Amino acid sequence: MGALEKIAEIEREMARTQKNKATEYHLGLLKGKIARLRAELLEVKSAGPKGEGFDVKRSGDARVALIGFPSVGKSTLLSTMTETESAVSSVDFTTLAATPGRWEYNGAIIQLLDLPGILEGASQGIGRGKQVVSTARTADLIVMMLDATKSHLQRPLLEKELETVGIRLNKPPPNIYFKVKTGGGISYNAIAKQSVLNEKFVYNLLHQYRIFNAEVLVREDVTIDDFIDVVVGGRIHLPCLYVYNKIDAITIEEIDKIAREDHTVVVSIEKDLNMDTLKHTIWEYLNLLRVYTKRHGEFPDFSEGLILRTGATVEDACRAIHKTLLDSFKYALVWGKSAKHNPQRAGLTHALSNDDVIEIVRK
Repeated sequence: MGALEKIAEIEREMARTQKNKATEYHLGLLKGKIARLRAELLEVKSAGPKGEGFDVKRSGDARVALIGFPSVGKSTLLSTMTETESAVSSVDFTTLAATPGRWEYNGAIIQLLDLPGILEGASQGIGRGKQVVSTARTADLIVMMLDATKSHLQRPLLEKELETVGIRLNKPPPNIYFKVKTGGGISYNAIAKQSVLNEKFVYNLLHQYRIFNAEVLVREDVTIDDFIDVVVGGRIHLPCLYVYNKIDAITIEEIDKIAREDHTVVVSIEKDLNMDTLKHTIWEYLNLLRVYTKRHGEFPDFSEGLILRTGATVEDACRAIHKTLLDSFKYALVWGKSAKHNPQRAGLTHALSNDDVIEIVRK
């Protein structure tokens, strides 16, 4: 019996089992078995041909992956926001390979990746879905394109496919310290009250994975799925923006209902409705910031800024300017929101804010 058949059998057993306090422990162990089998499947290389756009070289300051079912408007969005011409048609599966596009916004160069439309069961290799969802793991943001005129089930179906390959959407990593050791048995400590996880489950799940020596420290209330994710590893936590296209074909009441959902933007790419909001929201979800540089005695250069990640420090800015700058770094002068006064003398660990101005003083 193959891994897919084993997964299907376990899922049938889970469907037959009533969900209550008494069965939580049993269901958790079954979830652990499924996670292990899926991890084994992901390790198997895809049998699809190489060199057809799925190994696109990363470029720019960030990468955005466009995911969705066929004919929802991914290629139209790419062609609208970039100068790249991606095949556009009302026929399903017009895009057969990953098509990259270059989009410039707020001084940043952002790579948009138009991935082929996927079908239900993509993570098991139906169509070219396994390659598509695996490529999505390399993105900084997933834009899930949805058709506002079709069933709302398309959203949970796509989420399930991404979940299967270890992509967690709009969810921070669980605050669990886990380390496999060479001896000493299993040490379990929870410094926060647990509503579901307990010591017995931790021991049995780790034994199921043939782990007999490990240290586990749980710092927050977590679910069984969270702990399984930590043990299995290889999980990617990514922000996701749900973009509903073709709103020109539905009523105002339907648009209002969809727009109130979390992490959602409604647009009509063909009619150019709400596109500015979409672009601004993508920028916000990428968590990028611009920092401008200046030379001593001169005005700042506002024509071209450094694009850094939110939370970047003076040290990150120095590396972005030139990697050898740290060797002669003395201190930095910072103007802007992050400065207590203008200018503020700062060291390498000073956290920068958007639109700050920085001057590097050398030894």
